[in-house]
Amino acid sequence: MNLNNTAFKLSAFSPGQFINDARPQVVFAGRSNVGKSSVINTLTGRKGLAKVGNSPGKTRSVNYFLADNAFYFVDLPGYGYAKVAHSTKEAWAGLIEEYFRDTGRISLGVMVIDARHKPTALDVGMASYFQQTCVPWLVLANKADKLKKGEREKNLEIARQTLVLDVTVPLIAFSGVSGLGKNQAVAEILRRVGEKA
Repeated sequence: MNLNNTAFKLSAFSPGQFINDARPQVVFAGRSNVGKSSVINTLTGRKGLAKVGNSPGKTRSVNYFLADNAFYFVDLPGYGYAKVAHSTKEAWAGLIEEYFRDTGRISLGVMVIDARHKPTALDVGMASYFQQTCVPWLVLANKADKLKKGEREKNLEIARQTLVLDVTVPLIAFSGVSGLGKNQAVAEILRRVGEKA
């Protein structure tokens, strides 16, 4: 499968616009400033595919990217960004909840955290949400290139304990800058997509 052959398909601003065709969906969730768009761009090898803003909170819709006409990368609005109106945050949260209401559409969840910091309470909440939905999922600890190897390993262990990750949930040190962890992440994604295809 050629992930370079990935193109923007649709921005859904309401549940009625969600894509519900037969293709598998790989959904990305994470804080507004964690770099989800950069992660998607790195995985696909397409720098400008998912829009990366100078300020957090750029993603305000559920954005679909069709990969090699076979499955979707789905970028959810980021959570936890303070510099937007409360009503806007509530709308984003509602959109995310509606997306997860039909877990049958999700082949794999990808939670993106910041490798440099201990996961926040909101991260813990998102992890719990994935656990409750019972969909297969993995965690990418982004920005890991900014840490020395010893720090990286220590922080990954802290993240695994804080998020209460089962041993079956992969936790991958990742970098949208250096490409660290890309091959492992792609292999996990394609394995899950293949199971659902």
